[in-house]
Amino acid sequence: MNGFDSAVHYVLDLGAPVMMPVIMTLLGLALGQGFAKSFRAGLTVGVGFVAIGLAVGLLVQVVGPKAMAFADVLGLKLDVLDVGWPMGAAVSFASPIAAALIPAVLVLNVVLVAAKVTRTVDVDLWNYWHFIYTGALISAATGSTALGVLGALITAFVIFKMADWTAPAVEHHFGLEGISLPHTETLNWAPLMYALERIERNIPGLSRLHADPASVRKRLGLLGEPILMGAILGLLLGALGAIPDLRAGATGKAVKDVLTLSVSMAAVLVVLPKMVAILMEGLIPISEGAREFLQKRFPGRDVLIGLDAAVVIGHPANMAVALLCVPIALLLALVLPGNRMLPFGDLAALPFYVLWGVAASRGNMVRGLINAVVILCGILWIGTSLAPLTTELARAAHFAPEGLSGTAGHYREWSGVALGSHVVPWIVLQLFRPATFLVGAGAALAYGGIWWWVRGEIRSQFAAEIAAKASDANKGEEKVRDAGADS
Repeated sequence: MNGFDSAVHYVLDLGAPVMMPVIMTLLGLALGQGFAKSFRAGLTVGVGFVAIGLAVGLLVQVVGPKAMAFADVLGLKLDVLDVGWPMGAAVSFASPIAAALIPAVLVLNVVLVAAKVTRTVDVDLWNYWHFIYTGALISAATGSTALGVLGALITAFVIFKMADWTAPAVEHHFGLEGISLPHTETLNWAPLMYALERIERNIPGLSRLHADPASVRKRLGLLGEPILMGAILGLLLGALGAIPDLRAGATGKAVKDVLTLSVSMAAVLVVLPKMVAILMEGLIPISEGAREFLQKRFPGRDVLIGLDAAVVIGHPANMAVALLCVPIALLLALVLPGNRMLPFGDLAALPFYVLWGVAASRGNMVRGLINAVVILCGILWIGTSLAPLTTELARAAHFAPEGLSGTAGHYREWSGVALGSHVVPWIVLQLFRPATFLVGAGAALAYGGIWWWVRGEIRSQFAAEIAAKASDANKGEEKVRDAGADS
Protein backbone atom coordinates (compact mmCIF):
# COMPACT_ATOMS: atom_id res chain seq x y z
CA MET A 1 0.00 0.00 0.00
CA ASN A 2 1.52 3.35 -1.04
CA GLY A 3 1.51 6.54 1.02
CA PHE A 4 -1.61 7.97 -0.63
CA ASP A 5 -3.59 4.76 -0.05
CA SER A 6 -2.45 4.66 3.56
CA ALA A 7 -3.53 8.27 4.10
CA VAL A 8 -6.96 7.63 2.55
CA HIS A 9 -7.55 4.53 4.66
CA TYR A 10 -6.37 6.32 7.82
CA VAL A 11 -8.89 9.12 7.27
CA LEU A 12 -11.73 6.70 6.50
CA ASP A 13 -10.90 4.59 9.54
CA LEU A 14 -11.65 7.63 11.71
CA GLY A 15 -15.34 6.99 11.07
CA ALA A 16 -18.25 9.37 10.57
CA PRO A 17 -18.20 10.87 14.12
CA VAL A 18 -14.69 12.22 13.51
CA MET A 19 -14.81 12.76 9.75
CA MET A 20 -18.05 14.74 9.72
CA PRO A 21 -16.90 17.48 12.17
CA VAL A 22 -13.75 17.99 10.08
CA ILE A 23 -15.69 18.03 6.81
CA MET A 24 -18.36 20.37 8.18
CA THR A 25 -15.78 22.76 9.66
CA LEU A 26 -13.90 22.96 6.36
CA LEU A 27 -17.16 23.36 4.44
CA GLY A 28 -18.26 26.15 6.79
CA LEU A 29 -14.94 27.96 6.30
CA ALA A 30 -15.21 27.59 2.53
CA LEU A 31 -18.70 29.12 2.72
CA GLY A 32 -17.42 32.10 4.69
CA GLN A 33 -19.05 31.20 7.99
CA GLY A 34 -15.95 31.95 10.10
CA PHE A 35 -13.91 29.50 12.18
CA ALA A 36 -15.82 29.73 15.47
CA LYS A 37 -19.25 29.20 13.91
CA SER A 38 -17.99 26.49 11.55
CA PHE A 39 -16.11 24.60 14.25
CA ARG A 40 -19.06 24.67 16.66
CA ALA A 41 -21.42 23.45 13.94
CA GLY A 42 -19.01 20.69 12.90
CA LEU A 43 -18.46 19.53 16.47
CA THR A 44 -22.22 19.50 17.11
CA VAL A 45 -22.69 17.29 14.03
CA GLY A 46 -20.05 14.91 15.42
CA VAL A 47 -21.81 14.80 18.78
CA GLY A 48 -25.09 14.06 16.99
CA PHE A 49 -23.54 11.13 15.09
CA VAL A 50 -22.11 9.72 18.34
CA ALA A 51 -25.50 10.08 20.04
CA ILE A 52 -27.35 8.38 17.17
CA GLY A 53 -24.69 5.65 17.17
CA LEU A 54 -25.34 5.01 20.86
CA ALA A 55 -29.08 4.64 20.25
CA VAL A 56 -28.56 2.34 17.26
CA GLY A 57 -25.92 0.44 19.22
CA LEU A 58 -28.47 -0.20 21.95
CA LEU A 59 -30.79 -1.63 19.31
CA VAL A 60 -28.04 -3.95 18.08
CA GLN A 61 -27.17 -5.04 21.60
CA VAL A 62 -30.67 -5.94 22.71
CA VAL A 63 -32.45 -6.95 19.48
CA GLY A 64 -29.72 -9.09 17.87
CA PRO A 65 -29.56 -11.91 20.45
CA LYS A 66 -33.35 -12.17 20.70
CA ALA A 67 -33.70 -12.29 16.93
CA MET A 68 -31.21 -15.13 16.73
CA ALA A 69 -32.99 -16.96 19.53
CA PHE A 70 -36.24 -16.69 17.58
CA ALA A 71 -34.40 -17.90 14.46
CA ASP A 72 -33.36 -20.99 16.41
CA VAL A 73 -37.00 -21.54 17.41
CA LEU A 74 -38.00 -21.41 13.73
CA GLY A 75 -35.25 -23.89 12.93
CA LEU A 76 -33.74 -21.69 10.21
CA LYS A 77 -30.94 -23.58 8.47
CA LEU A 78 -29.56 -21.27 5.80
CA ASP A 79 -26.03 -21.19 4.40
CA VAL A 80 -25.55 -17.40 3.95
CA LEU A 81 -25.15 -15.31 7.10
CA ASP A 82 -26.00 -11.60 7.38
CA VAL A 83 -22.91 -10.31 9.20
CA GLY A 84 -24.02 -6.68 9.07
CA TRP A 85 -23.18 -3.50 7.17
CA PRO A 86 -19.67 -3.19 8.77
CA MET A 87 -18.51 -6.00 6.49
CA GLY A 88 -19.69 -4.07 3.43
CA ALA A 89 -17.88 -0.93 4.56
CA ALA A 90 -14.74 -2.84 5.57
CA VAL A 91 -14.35 -4.80 2.33
CA SER A 92 -15.16 -1.71 0.27
CA PHE A 93 -12.55 0.51 1.90
CA ALA A 94 -10.04 -2.36 1.84
CA SER A 95 -10.55 -2.81 -1.91
CA PRO A 96 -7.71 -1.57 -4.16
CA ILE A 97 -10.31 0.49 -6.06
CA ALA A 98 -11.22 2.60 -3.00
CA ALA A 99 -8.41 5.16 -3.20
CA ALA A 100 -9.26 5.96 -6.84
CA LEU A 101 -13.02 6.08 -6.38
CA ILE A 102 -13.24 8.55 -3.49
CA PRO A 103 -11.73 11.48 -5.44
CA ALA A 104 -13.49 10.30 -8.62
CA VAL A 105 -16.95 10.48 -6.98
CA LEU A 106 -16.07 13.84 -5.41
CA VAL A 107 -15.06 15.28 -8.78
CA LEU A 108 -18.19 13.84 -10.41
CA ASN A 109 -20.37 15.46 -7.74
CA VAL A 110 -18.69 18.86 -8.16
CA VAL A 111 -19.02 18.71 -11.96
CA LEU A 112 -22.70 17.71 -11.77
CA VAL A 113 -23.52 20.52 -9.32
CA ALA A 114 -21.56 23.10 -11.35
CA ALA A 115 -23.33 21.96 -14.53
CA LYS A 116 -26.73 22.19 -12.78
CA VAL A 117 -27.36 18.49 -13.40
CA THR A 118 -27.86 17.88 -9.67
CA ARG A 119 -28.50 20.03 -6.62
CA THR A 120 -27.09 17.57 -4.09
CA VAL A 121 -23.66 18.22 -2.58
CA ASP A 122 -22.87 14.86 -0.97
CA VAL A 123 -20.69 15.63 2.07
CA ASP A 124 -21.29 12.18 3.59
CA LEU A 125 -17.88 10.81 2.57
CA TRP A 126 -18.14 7.86 4.94
CA ASN A 127 -21.04 6.41 2.94
CA TYR A 128 -19.11 6.64 -0.30
CA TRP A 129 -18.46 3.01 0.58
CA HIS A 130 -21.78 2.25 -1.16
CA PHE A 131 -20.32 3.47 -4.47
CA ILE A 132 -16.99 1.77 -3.75
CA TYR A 133 -18.81 -1.49 -3.01
CA THR A 134 -20.39 -1.33 -6.47
CA GLY A 135 -16.98 -0.78 -8.06
CA ALA A 136 -15.38 -3.55 -6.01
CA LEU A 137 -18.09 -6.03 -7.03
CA ILE A 138 -17.74 -5.18 -10.73
CA SER A 139 -13.95 -5.24 -10.55
CA ALA A 140 -14.02 -8.67 -8.89
CA ALA A 141 -16.59 -9.99 -11.38
CA THR A 142 -14.90 -8.68 -14.54
CA GLY A 143 -11.26 -8.34 -13.52
CA SER A 144 -11.31 -4.73 -14.76
CA THR A 145 -10.63 -1.79 -12.44
CA ALA A 146 -11.74 0.66 -15.16
CA LEU A 147 -15.15 -1.03 -15.42
CA GLY A 148 -15.39 -0.97 -11.63
CA VAL A 149 -14.80 2.79 -11.55
CA LEU A 150 -17.31 3.35 -14.36
CA GLY A 151 -19.97 1.26 -12.63
CA ALA A 152 -19.46 3.09 -9.34
CA LEU A 153 -19.76 6.50 -11.05
CA ILE A 154 -22.97 5.41 -12.80
CA THR A 155 -24.37 4.37 -9.42
CA ALA A 156 -23.35 7.69 -7.85
CA PHE A 157 -24.99 9.65 -10.68
CA VAL A 158 -28.28 7.77 -10.29
CA ILE A 159 -28.25 8.22 -6.51
CA PHE A 160 -27.52 11.97 -6.73
CA LYS A 161 -30.47 12.42 -9.10
CA MET A 162 -32.70 10.34 -6.86
CA ALA A 163 -31.63 12.44 -3.85
CA ASP A 164 -32.79 15.57 -5.69
CA TRP A 165 -36.09 13.90 -6.56
CA THR A 166 -36.86 12.84 -2.99
CA ALA A 167 -35.76 16.13 -1.37
CA PRO A 168 -39.36 17.48 -1.07
CA ALA A 169 -40.26 14.44 1.04
CA VAL A 170 -37.18 14.98 3.22
CA GLU A 171 -38.26 18.59 3.78
CA HIS A 172 -42.01 18.23 4.19
CA HIS A 173 -42.35 14.73 5.68
CA PHE A 174 -39.23 14.65 7.84
CA GLY A 175 -38.97 18.41 8.35
CA LEU A 176 -35.38 18.86 7.13
CA GLU A 177 -35.18 21.80 4.73
CA GLY A 178 -32.18 21.97 2.42
CA ILE A 179 -31.21 18.34 3.08
CA SER A 180 -31.18 15.33 0.73
CA LEU A 181 -30.31 11.70 1.42
CA PRO A 182 -27.91 10.23 -1.18
CA HIS A 183 -27.71 7.06 0.92
CA THR A 184 -27.70 4.23 -1.60
CA GLU A 185 -28.92 1.33 0.52
CA THR A 186 -32.02 3.25 1.63
CA LEU A 187 -32.73 5.68 -1.21
CA ASN A 188 -32.78 3.22 -4.11
CA TRP A 189 -36.01 1.72 -2.77
CA ALA A 190 -37.84 5.05 -3.18
CA PRO A 191 -39.14 4.68 -6.79
CA LEU A 192 -40.43 1.17 -6.06
CA MET A 193 -42.13 2.32 -2.86
CA TYR A 194 -43.85 5.30 -4.49
CA ALA A 195 -45.10 2.96 -7.20
CA LEU A 196 -46.54 0.64 -4.55
CA GLU A 197 -48.12 3.58 -2.76
CA ARG A 198 -49.74 4.71 -6.03
CA ILE A 199 -51.25 1.25 -6.46
CA GLU A 200 -52.30 0.80 -2.81
CA ARG A 201 -54.21 4.03 -2.52
CA ASN A 202 -56.47 2.87 -5.37
CA ILE A 203 -57.28 -0.50 -3.79
CA PRO A 204 -60.75 -0.44 -2.19
CA GLY A 205 -60.58 -1.04 1.53
CA LEU A 206 -56.81 -0.73 1.79
CA SER A 207 -56.93 2.92 0.77
CA ARG A 208 -59.16 3.68 3.76
CA LEU A 209 -56.97 1.95 6.35
CA HIS A 210 -54.85 4.50 8.15
CA ALA A 211 -52.68 4.41 11.26
CA ASP A 212 -49.96 6.93 12.00
CA PRO A 213 -48.41 7.84 15.36
CA ALA A 214 -50.63 10.94 15.71
CA SER A 215 -53.91 9.11 14.99
CA VAL A 216 -52.91 6.14 17.15
CA ARG A 217 -52.06 8.54 19.97
CA LYS A 218 -55.42 10.28 19.54
CA ARG A 219 -57.39 7.03 19.65
CA LEU A 220 -55.38 5.15 22.26
CA GLY A 221 -54.14 7.98 24.44
CA LEU A 222 -51.11 6.92 26.49
CA LEU A 223 -50.90 3.58 24.61
CA GLY A 224 -50.26 5.53 21.41
CA GLU A 225 -47.28 7.45 22.80
CA PRO A 226 -43.90 6.49 21.29
CA ILE A 227 -42.65 5.44 24.73
CA LEU A 228 -45.53 2.95 25.14
CA MET A 229 -45.35 1.79 21.51
CA GLY A 230 -41.67 1.03 22.03
CA ALA A 231 -42.36 -0.84 25.27
CA ILE A 232 -45.12 -2.93 23.67
CA LEU A 233 -43.01 -3.80 20.62
CA GLY A 234 -40.15 -4.67 22.97
CA LEU A 235 -42.43 -7.04 24.89
CA LEU A 236 -43.45 -8.70 21.61
CA LEU A 237 -39.89 -9.18 20.37
CA GLY A 238 -38.70 -10.20 23.83
CA ALA A 239 -41.42 -12.82 24.15
CA LEU A 240 -40.46 -14.37 20.80
CA GLY A 241 -36.79 -14.41 21.74
CA ALA A 242 -37.49 -15.81 25.22
CA ILE A 243 -38.97 -19.07 23.93
CA PRO A 244 -35.66 -21.03 24.19
CA ASP A 245 -35.16 -19.88 27.82
CA LEU A 246 -38.72 -20.86 28.71
CA ARG A 247 -38.22 -24.27 27.14
CA ALA A 248 -35.06 -24.69 29.21
CA GLY A 249 -36.92 -23.75 32.39
CA ALA A 250 -35.02 -20.47 32.84
CA THR A 251 -38.20 -18.48 33.51
CA GLY A 252 -36.49 -15.85 35.67
CA LYS A 253 -33.94 -15.06 32.96
CA ALA A 254 -36.65 -14.97 30.30
CA VAL A 255 -38.76 -12.46 32.25
CA LYS A 256 -35.72 -10.28 32.97
CA ASP A 257 -34.67 -10.25 29.31
CA VAL A 258 -38.19 -9.45 28.08
CA LEU A 259 -38.54 -6.53 30.48
CA THR A 260 -35.05 -5.24 29.60
CA LEU A 261 -35.84 -5.33 25.89
CA SER A 262 -39.18 -3.58 26.50
CA VAL A 263 -37.59 -0.68 28.39
CA SER A 264 -34.73 -0.49 25.86
CA MET A 265 -37.14 -0.21 22.92
CA ALA A 266 -39.09 2.49 24.76
CA ALA A 267 -35.82 4.35 25.34
CA VAL A 268 -34.82 4.14 21.67
CA LEU A 269 -38.16 5.48 20.39
CA VAL A 270 -37.97 8.42 22.81
CA VAL A 271 -34.26 9.19 22.62
CA LEU A 272 -33.48 8.74 18.92
CA PRO A 273 -35.49 11.76 17.67
CA LYS A 274 -33.75 13.92 20.30
CA MET A 275 -30.37 12.68 19.08
CA VAL A 276 -31.30 13.63 15.53
CA ALA A 277 -32.27 17.10 16.79
CA ILE A 278 -28.71 17.55 18.11
CA LEU A 279 -27.31 16.59 14.72
CA MET A 280 -29.60 19.05 12.97
CA GLU A 281 -28.53 21.86 15.32
CA GLY A 282 -25.08 21.55 13.78
CA LEU A 283 -26.28 21.12 10.21
CA ILE A 284 -28.57 24.15 10.05
CA PRO A 285 -25.78 26.81 10.05
CA ILE A 286 -23.88 24.94 7.32
CA SER A 287 -27.02 24.44 5.23
CA GLU A 288 -27.96 28.12 5.53
CA GLY A 289 -24.39 29.17 4.74
CA ALA A 290 -24.34 26.99 1.62
CA ARG A 291 -27.62 28.48 0.45
CA GLU A 292 -26.40 32.08 1.00
CA PHE A 293 -23.06 31.33 -0.70
CA LEU A 294 -24.67 29.89 -3.83
CA GLN A 295 -27.41 32.51 -4.04
CA LYS A 296 -24.76 35.24 -4.13
CA ARG A 297 -22.64 33.53 -6.79
CA PHE A 298 -25.33 31.57 -8.66
CA PRO A 299 -28.66 33.41 -8.34
CA GLY A 300 -31.60 31.05 -8.34
CA ARG A 301 -29.57 27.95 -7.34
CA ASP A 302 -31.00 25.94 -4.47
CA VAL A 303 -28.33 23.54 -3.24
CA LEU A 304 -29.01 20.50 -1.08
CA ILE A 305 -26.64 19.10 1.53
CA GLY A 306 -26.45 15.31 1.12
CA LEU A 307 -26.37 13.36 4.40
CA ASP A 308 -26.66 9.90 5.91
CA ALA A 309 -30.22 8.60 6.32
CA ALA A 310 -29.46 8.39 10.05
CA VAL A 311 -30.83 11.93 10.33
CA VAL A 312 -34.39 10.72 9.63
CA ILE A 313 -34.67 7.12 10.88
CA GLY A 314 -36.04 8.28 14.25
CA HIS A 315 -39.46 9.14 12.80
CA PRO A 316 -41.93 7.31 15.12
CA ALA A 317 -43.85 5.58 12.30
CA ASN A 318 -40.61 4.36 10.74
CA MET A 319 -39.29 2.96 14.02
CA ALA A 320 -42.57 1.20 14.81
CA VAL A 321 -42.74 -0.46 11.38
CA ALA A 322 -39.05 -1.43 11.48
CA LEU A 323 -39.39 -3.14 14.87
CA LEU A 324 -42.41 -5.09 13.63
CA CYS A 325 -40.29 -6.19 10.67
CA VAL A 326 -37.71 -7.99 12.84
CA PRO A 327 -39.78 -11.18 13.33
CA ILE A 328 -41.31 -10.76 9.86
CA ALA A 329 -37.83 -10.81 8.29
CA LEU A 330 -37.02 -14.09 10.03
CA LEU A 331 -40.31 -15.66 8.97
CA LEU A 332 -39.73 -14.53 5.37
CA ALA A 333 -36.24 -16.05 5.43
CA LEU A 334 -37.91 -19.35 6.28
CA VAL A 335 -40.56 -19.36 3.54
CA LEU A 336 -39.30 -17.13 0.70
CA PRO A 337 -38.40 -19.21 -2.38
CA GLY A 338 -34.82 -18.67 -3.54
CA ASN A 339 -33.59 -17.17 -0.27
CA ARG A 340 -30.44 -18.58 1.37
CA MET A 341 -29.61 -15.67 3.73
CA LEU A 342 -30.27 -15.69 7.47
CA PRO A 343 -30.95 -12.11 8.65
CA PHE A 344 -28.89 -11.35 11.75
CA GLY A 345 -26.29 -8.57 11.89
CA ASP A 346 -28.47 -5.88 10.34
CA LEU A 347 -31.83 -6.73 11.93
CA ALA A 348 -31.46 -3.89 14.42
CA ALA A 349 -30.71 -1.51 11.53
CA LEU A 350 -33.99 -2.21 9.72
CA PRO A 351 -35.17 1.40 10.36
CA PHE A 352 -32.68 2.42 7.63
CA TYR A 353 -33.82 -0.09 5.03
CA VAL A 354 -37.61 0.23 5.35
CA LEU A 355 -37.37 4.03 5.55
CA TRP A 356 -38.81 4.88 2.12
CA GLY A 357 -41.55 2.28 2.41
CA VAL A 358 -42.95 4.24 5.36
CA ALA A 359 -42.12 7.68 3.94
CA ALA A 360 -43.95 6.92 0.68
CA SER A 361 -47.11 6.30 2.69
CA ARG A 362 -46.56 9.59 4.58
CA GLY A 363 -46.26 7.70 7.84
CA ASN A 364 -49.30 5.46 7.36
CA MET A 365 -48.09 2.42 9.28
CA VAL A 366 -50.57 0.03 7.61
CA ARG A 367 -49.37 0.64 4.05
CA GLY A 368 -45.86 1.31 5.35
CA LEU A 369 -45.72 -2.20 6.78
CA ILE A 370 -46.93 -3.73 3.49
CA ASN A 371 -44.26 -1.76 1.63
CA ALA A 372 -41.62 -2.84 4.14
CA VAL A 373 -42.45 -6.52 3.60
CA VAL A 374 -41.88 -6.05 -0.15
CA ILE A 375 -38.53 -4.40 0.64
CA LEU A 376 -37.57 -7.35 2.89
CA CYS A 377 -38.29 -9.81 0.07
CA GLY A 378 -36.06 -7.82 -2.28
CA ILE A 379 -33.33 -7.61 0.36
CA LEU A 380 -33.28 -11.38 0.90
CA TRP A 381 -33.09 -12.12 -2.83
CA ILE A 382 -30.43 -9.51 -3.61
CA GLY A 383 -28.43 -10.40 -0.48
CA THR A 384 -28.43 -14.04 -1.56
CA SER A 385 -27.42 -13.09 -5.11
CA LEU A 386 -24.48 -10.95 -3.95
CA ALA A 387 -23.20 -13.47 -1.39
CA PRO A 388 -20.60 -15.26 -3.58
CA LEU A 389 -18.86 -12.06 -4.73
CA THR A 390 -19.15 -10.43 -1.31
CA THR A 391 -17.60 -13.47 0.37
CA GLU A 392 -14.77 -13.40 -2.19
CA LEU A 393 -14.10 -9.72 -1.40
CA ALA A 394 -14.28 -10.34 2.34
CA ARG A 395 -11.77 -13.18 2.24
CA ALA A 396 -9.44 -11.18 0.02
CA ALA A 397 -9.56 -8.40 2.64
CA HIS A 398 -9.00 -10.94 5.47
CA PHE A 399 -12.26 -9.79 7.04
CA ALA A 400 -13.36 -11.61 10.19
CA PRO A 401 -16.78 -10.66 11.55
CA GLU A 402 -16.21 -9.23 15.01
CA GLY A 403 -17.76 -11.41 17.68
CA LEU A 404 -19.00 -13.86 15.03
CA SER A 405 -15.87 -15.79 14.13
CA GLY A 406 -17.31 -19.04 15.49
CA THR A 407 -20.83 -18.45 14.26
CA ALA A 408 -19.78 -17.19 10.84
CA GLY A 409 -17.62 -20.23 10.33
CA HIS A 410 -20.71 -22.44 10.16
CA TYR A 411 -21.96 -20.59 7.07
CA ARG A 412 -20.73 -21.17 3.54
CA GLU A 413 -21.04 -17.53 2.47
CA TRP A 414 -21.51 -14.07 3.98
CA SER A 415 -23.76 -11.23 2.93
CA GLY A 416 -26.02 -8.75 4.71
CA VAL A 417 -29.38 -6.99 4.87
CA ALA A 418 -27.53 -3.74 4.09
CA LEU A 419 -25.88 -5.29 1.04
CA GLY A 420 -29.19 -6.76 -0.09
CA SER A 421 -30.56 -3.22 -0.04
CA HIS A 422 -28.23 -2.18 -2.88
CA VAL A 423 -30.78 -2.35 -5.68
CA VAL A 424 -29.07 0.07 -8.10
CA PRO A 425 -25.59 -1.47 -7.55
CA TRP A 426 -27.07 -4.94 -8.16
CA ILE A 427 -28.60 -3.78 -11.45
CA VAL A 428 -25.36 -2.09 -12.55
CA LEU A 429 -23.39 -5.25 -11.68
CA GLN A 430 -25.64 -7.39 -13.87
CA LEU A 431 -25.14 -4.97 -16.78
CA PHE A 432 -21.35 -5.34 -16.54
CA ARG A 433 -21.35 -9.16 -16.56
CA PRO A 434 -21.82 -10.72 -20.00
CA ALA A 435 -23.65 -13.73 -18.58
CA THR A 436 -26.25 -11.55 -16.82
CA PHE A 437 -26.39 -8.58 -19.19
CA LEU A 438 -29.93 -9.35 -20.38
CA VAL A 439 -31.12 -9.70 -16.77
CA GLY A 440 -29.48 -6.36 -15.96
CA ALA A 441 -30.96 -4.67 -19.02
CA GLY A 442 -34.43 -5.91 -18.17
CA ALA A 443 -34.07 -4.84 -14.54
CA ALA A 444 -32.72 -1.42 -15.56
CA LEU A 445 -35.61 -0.85 -17.98
CA ALA A 446 -38.15 -1.94 -15.38
CA TYR A 447 -36.58 0.22 -12.65
CA GLY A 448 -36.29 3.24 -14.95
CA GLY A 449 -39.86 2.74 -16.16
CA ILE A 450 -41.19 2.59 -12.62
CA TRP A 451 -39.28 5.75 -11.69
CA TRP A 452 -40.64 7.52 -14.78
CA TRP A 453 -44.17 6.40 -13.89
CA VAL A 454 -43.93 7.92 -10.39
CA ARG A 455 -41.72 10.90 -11.26
CA GLY A 456 -44.43 13.40 -10.25
CA GLU A 457 -45.66 11.55 -7.16
CA ILE A 458 -43.59 13.36 -4.52
CA ARG A 459 -44.33 16.86 -5.73
CA SER A 460 -48.04 16.08 -6.04
CA GLN A 461 -48.03 14.45 -2.60
CA PHE A 462 -46.67 17.65 -1.05
CA ALA A 463 -48.28 20.10 -3.49
CA ALA A 464 -49.92 22.16 -0.72
CA GLU A 465 -46.69 22.44 1.27
CA ILE A 466 -44.63 23.32 -1.80
CA ALA A 467 -47.15 25.99 -2.87
CA ALA A 468 -47.17 27.50 0.63
CA LYS A 469 -43.38 27.65 0.67
CA ALA A 470 -43.30 29.32 -2.77
CA SER A 471 -45.88 31.87 -1.60
CA ASP A 472 -43.82 32.69 1.50
CA ALA A 473 -40.70 33.08 -0.64
CA ASN A 474 -42.50 35.47 -3.01
CA LYS A 475 -43.75 37.56 -0.08
CA GLY A 476 -40.20 37.72 1.28
CA GLU A 477 -38.86 38.93 -2.07
CA GLU A 478 -41.61 41.56 -2.29
CA LYS A 479 -40.69 42.89 1.16
CA VAL A 480 -37.04 43.14 0.12
CA ARG A 481 -37.99 45.04 -3.06
CA ASP A 482 -40.33 47.37 -1.15
CA ALA A 483 -37.63 48.09 1.43
CA GLY A 484 -35.20 48.89 -1.39
CA ALA A 485 -37.69 51.21 -3.04
CA ASP A 486 -38.38 53.05 0.25
CA SER A 487 -34.69 53.61 0.86
